[in-house]
Amino acid sequence: MIVAVSRFPVTEVEQLPDDLRERVTAVAEKTGFVPNIFRALGHRPDELRAFLDYHEALMDRPGGLSKAERELVVVATSGANHCTYCVVAHGAILRVRAKDPLLADRVAVNPWRAELDERGRAIVDLALALTREPELFGEDHLVAARDAGLSEDEIWHVGAITALFALSNRLAHLTALLPNPEFFTMGR
Repeated sequence: MIVAVSRFPVTEVEQLPDDLRERVTAVAEKTGFVPNIFRALGHRPDELRAFLDYHEALMDRPGGLSKAERELVVVATSGANHCTYCVVAHGAILRVRAKDPLLADRVAVNPWRAELDERGRAIVDLALALTREPELFGEDHLVAARDAGLSEDEIWHVGAITALFALSNRLAHLTALLPNPEFFTMGR
């Protein structure tokens, strides 16, 4: 049985404009496969380009949160938003970056009970506050993050990643995007 990757058209790498083909090929060379999100967004190249630009600006920037902490934000946000694609894909990356085969599953399923150090707890709590009830987000959340030692730049970083993945999660829901099978075993 063939299962559709998305309820909308998908674009193969060779069909992408040259600049996007280069960027997606670079990811595929590192991972060994093309993540389905690129195929799903590829039929709208301007949107894929904008998504990649913002993703790279947040997830690949120097300084700020560690690479594992960035993925921790994504997994907590995506778990709270019930986004299977992002939990599976970024859970794999978190397992690799944190060198912990259990952390991503614990955070995705019940982030309030996941065993985290004080900094990790502050990061997850901040992301969840902005994800679950953004209309109630306020100074008390910022104070708690500062009290845990997060800098203003790191607080912004958590918030920006949370916001990007609110968008990404919604696109994954819209498209019924399926995770690549390779993600499920990565980092285990």
